[in-house]
Amino acid sequence: MYLDPVLMIALPLFAAFLIPPLARISKGLVKYVPVLIIGFNLYEMVMLLPHSMVKPVIVVIAAWAPPLGINLTIGPLGNILALIISLVGFVVAIYNIRFMEEEPNEKYHMLFLLLTAGATGMVLTGDIFNMFVFLEITSISSYALTAFLRDRDGAEAAFKYLLIGSLASTFILLGIALIYATTGTLNMAQIAVRIKDVDPRIAIMALILLVTGFGIEAEMFPLNGWAPDAYSQAPTPIGAAFGGIVVKAGVYALARLVYTIFDFQGIFHFILIAGIITLLIAEMSAIRQKQLKRMLAFSSIGQMGLVLIALGLATTRGVEGGLFQMFNHAMIKPLLFLSAGYLVFYSGSKNIEDMDGMGRVKPLLSFFFAFGAFAILGLPPLSGFWSKFIILSETIRNGFIAIAALALFGSIIEAVYYLRVVGRLYFKAPHEGLHVQYVPKSALVAMGILAIITLIAGLYPDFVMVYLKPAAAELLDKTVYIKSVLMAGL
Repeated sequence: MYLDPVLMIALPLFAAFLIPPLARISKGLVKYVPVLIIGFNLYEMVMLLPHSMVKPVIVVIAAWAPPLGINLTIGPLGNILALIISLVGFVVAIYNIRFMEEEPNEKYHMLFLLLTAGATGMVLTGDIFNMFVFLEITSISSYALTAFLRDRDGAEAAFKYLLIGSLASTFILLGIALIYATTGTLNMAQIAVRIKDVDPRIAIMALILLVTGFGIEAEMFPLNGWAPDAYSQAPTPIGAAFGGIVVKAGVYALARLVYTIFDFQGIFHFILIAGIITLLIAEMSAIRQKQLKRMLAFSSIGQMGLVLIALGLATTRGVEGGLFQMFNHAMIKPLLFLSAGYLVFYSGSKNIEDMDGMGRVKPLLSFFFAFGAFAILGLPPLSGFWSKFIILSETIRNGFIAIAALALFGSIIEAVYYLRVVGRLYFKAPHEGLHVQYVPKSALVAMGILAIITLIAGLYPDFVMVYLKPAAAELLDKTVYIKSVLMAGL
């Protein structure tokens, strides 16, 4: 049984502003608030899953039925994405229990709750302007968290993220203004019905503005200049949250635009080409990196390029593979970031060459990183294998042989730099004077959860695919989404 889905957005927002007064009573309690609140969201999404798979759950707010009022639309796609966001948020919240222990700071946990609430709102709202509002909540929280450590590099990364993010917000707001001026509505289902009557030149201009804006959040080349610095300079758990939460919301918004709202077939070829360019440039940049977290940042961009390729295919199997890749990336990339955070801490350096021998000194921590590396490379029986296999085979089946070959080439580059790090962890002598302490149990639990999910999804991929198939069908056949929303008030 599930409670009112509005609570999944209202409770994190309320709890975020409750944290400062709670910190005056007990700073020790503050770090458990995100675990409880995001844990509730995770429970809600699991309980909603069987209902949304059958029929989208439409939540009417303030008794104003859509398209007049604001509504939440929890279909298979939104439910899956919100479930992923809640799961990653819950795991990162567990990791955060001891991460901020040395310097308790209620602002950190407050911003993390706001980030999670904003991303959840983005994938559940049925109103395009509210999607923009939730994007702003997510973005502002991300800017602040990027600079949270208050060092020069973090401040520079946050400022760059702020500039590029502000540009994205401007493009999105202009695109929304064009849509509202020509269709007279902000409800995405009704926009999808009315957009065919809009002057094609205006519709194309709105599409360009919105794809550019959300493409920045989805790490599409050349709009991803913020990502490497933000990932690498933010606190380690926030880098994990960027990959598992923020970017997933951005990709969802992009997919909702091109599949549900607009009806321009040519846009899919653009996304396909943008995807392979994003993948190749990111992988070639990653292999040149000397710092571990920057390497992971470029790798994350490359993985999103693979997702864009899948979405650009615009086929049932391709979209299923893209959604599976999003799920895998959301589990594996946080595992890599969370383990890398302690590798950097214990080695006393961000450089890959200073990780030598950590596999002997911290075997469990190094195992989690190596496990994540093998999973992201797509080695069977781990889950990354299945999503890559589906995407590449579907790319070949649709006649894009060159793109499949280039994607395979990118995967080879990826294997080189990940195996280079794993080799240093296990086959090099450790440096003297390593700052080695015990890894907090909360961190090991968080990494263990992600590793177990990755292994289970690899051994039993059909368990994941059974939920991804309805989500892909929702994107490819927008009539169910439109009818469910517009008939909610009848």
